[in-house]
Amino acid sequence: MTTYLLAGGGTAGHVNPLLATADAIVAEHPDAEIIVLGTHEGLETRLVPERGYELVTIDKVAFPRSINAAAVKFPVKFQRAVRQVRRLIAARGVDVVIGYGGFASTPAYVAARKRVPVIVHEANSVPGLANKLGARWAAASAIVFANTPLAGGQVVGMPLRKEIAKLDIPQARREAYDYFGLDPARKTLVVTGGSQGAKRINETIRELAPQIVGEPHGESSWQILHIVGRLSPFEDPGIPHYQVIEYCDRMDLALAVSDCIVSRAGSSTVSELAALGLPAIYVPYAVGNGEQAKNIASLLDADAALMVHDRDFTAEHAGATILSLLADDERRRQIGERAAKLGIRDAAERIVTLIDGALK
Repeated sequence: MTTYLLAGGGTAGHVNPLLATADAIVAEHPDAEIIVLGTHEGLETRLVPERGYELVTIDKVAFPRSINAAAVKFPVKFQRAVRQVRRLIAARGVDVVIGYGGFASTPAYVAARKRVPVIVHEANSVPGLANKLGARWAAASAIVFANTPLAGGQVVGMPLRKEIAKLDIPQARREAYDYFGLDPARKTLVVTGGSQGAKRINETIRELAPQIVGEPHGESSWQILHIVGRLSPFEDPGIPHYQVIEYCDRMDLALAVSDCIVSRAGSSTVSELAALGLPAIYVPYAVGNGEQAKNIASLLDADAALMVHDRDFTAEHAGATILSLLADDERRRQIGERAAKLGIRDAAERIVTLIDGALK
């Protein structure tokens, strides 16, 4: 029996690919022992036990970015976390460490060095500090985007949730019409700014909604499924064929019913839309290090997606792009086909292959 220690957590962007990999490991090796390493504060405390995997937590130790009291205490706290992981590796006979970034990964990488093989998975186009460190002695480093500057990075894609990776779109589409109360005779534009929403996207789509649903585009008219999120209050204008929901816990159905989508460009979202071959207009989040724009660079280079900068996503500027794409069935088909060629549905299985290779 092989014991796998999967380290990561904090956000869904770390936890979901970790869990997808765990599922793929068990599918390939039913006698595998899976241990997930996280902290006391991340989403892993809920998501990992819900999936039926063992969660071991260690102290959260943030890397200091300035000279302050926390920086002075960092070395002692970090070494304590490393010792916690080393004891776990020894006590449980861990054979390999697979890290996904985040607070739990750094001490796991250091603890595993020269003891057991390390596999690094980097989900973003701009790698985090933890994975930059782990990649220096990793047996293999897996990346989602070809432009990710990580030492030894091999493009394997994003491990996807089963409900996305195995999605039967025609079958799910029939269920989705009933689930969301949509009209099967109309094409569907899905709009989402993420679980918290995106104020600029929400306001612009609401302003454009009468034009989108009120006029024929291509062979038939359109309807909108708008997932507004929880960022700020949103007043539903009550327009026919404009369906507004705050949160969607069945994104598999939302994607299955989508003939076109407007979305942010987080790594998981981009990976899912490309894997399903959906024509998308991305509106990268403008705050931070610009990684969302980099996440879609290869898609844009291949003419496999469209992009509108957040600052330009107004009814005046974005409206022409959206309405033009909705009116052009052939253009959407081509974009979707190109995206599907770049998308990867079996990333989790590819990572298992890397792990198996490191264990030989």
